[in-house]
Amino acid sequence: EIRLVESGGGLVEAGGSLRLSCLASGFTFSNTDMAWFRQPPGKRLMWVSTIRVNPGDATYADDVKGRFTASRDNANNTLYLQMNDLEPKDTATYYCNRSPVPTLPWGPGTQVIVSS
Repeated sequence: EIRLVESGGGLVEAGGSLRLSCLASGFTFSNTDMAWFRQPPGKRLMWVSTIRVNPGDATYADDVKGRFTASRDNANNTLYLQMNDLEPKDTATYYCNRSPVPTLPWGPGTQVIVSS
């Protein structure tokens, strides 16, 4: 069974940091390009970052570039998103999935709330 389980969200003040995790199982994670997405309250799902099979090859949406860093631990089937200098506009539920097309079953997501 393919599973994605996100964790690490929470309530943080503007300027703070959080590290999100995504534990993957049921597929060959090490051979799969992955991505982070987020859905702000009342808005559509948006792409945040892609990290390819090569852990050093990552791309970011313009509004998180320079603040967020995606990484992966292929040995432990885990994807990470280090989020620094958080802003209220980063408030959203964050999800991981396959890149470029999110074809895997969605996990529960992890909620990030950034207070001003």
